[in-house]
Amino acid sequence: MNPVKLTAQWSAYVKGVLIAALIVGGGTDGLAQESVAVRASLVSGALPVDDPNAAAWNSAAPAVFPMSPQVHWPDRIQEVTVQDLTVRALHDGTQVAFLLEYDDPTEDPDDAAAIEFMVGDKKAHFAHGQPMLLVDGGPVNIWFWKHKDNKGVDMWAKGFGTLRPHSHQDVTAKGEYANGKWRVVFSRSLVTEHPDEDMQVTPGEFINIAFAVWDGRKDATGQLIEKGSQKAVSSWWYFRAEPPPDYSGYLYAGVAAVLALGFQFVLIRKLKEGQSA
Repeated sequence: MNPVKLTAQWSAYVKGVLIAALIVGGGTDGLAQESVAVRASLVSGALPVDDPNAAAWNSAAPAVFPMSPQVHWPDRIQEVTVQDLTVRALHDGTQVAFLLEYDDPTEDPDDAAAIEFMVGDKKAHFAHGQPMLLVDGGPVNIWFWKHKDNKGVDMWAKGFGTLRPHSHQDVTAKGEYANGKWRVVFSRSLVTEHPDEDMQVTPGEFINIAFAVWDGRKDATGQLIEKGSQKAVSSWWYFRAEPPPDYSGYLYAGVAAVLALGFQFVLIRKLKEGQSA
């Protein structure tokens, strides 16, 4: 393998892990939240939950994340197809939708992508919530999509070997491939009836988010090159749904203006009464 390419991959991976460690440890909340967040803009119209190519996505700010091989498992690969991932998000106050975009030279039935969230307040490692150094492990909610099914699967895990689909399925997903690029939309309601298993979205709050991508191509023997834990992954980053506009400042300013006018009126009246006397 090209040593320069390998060094670049490890550099991106180490950078992500270091930031993730600081985030999990609570050491760089301000820096991390402001600079590496997926921001879901609040829209008034219908969300493009089933259209990866909708014009509405142009209004969503893109966030680009480095991807690296999964190294937290003995049976791992040293190189992955997807080197970076562009993510956009929108919400309407009821639902949230994410658009994942990434380059892939070939369209394969086993091409797949996933979004991962921490569940509740328990800190979790981005590798399925697996217990790691300085991290006890916690539950994660995973939204999964595969090309041959072209639908979303709502899943849960708390460490390697524990991944399972929910008995309830609240996530939808749809992907479209064109010109060597995948565009995949995931959507779900902001809040579900299963807070112990699902990530819950409160507009204005920062939520931990991570990503995974599988290139479904096969080698010369017909075996999948990327499958299971052999995939491109990111570390934890942040997601934030934009809160509704706060007009309280204008209200307070209006009240202050009325009070000021009232005070001015009373003062002028008093002055006139004094002059008359």
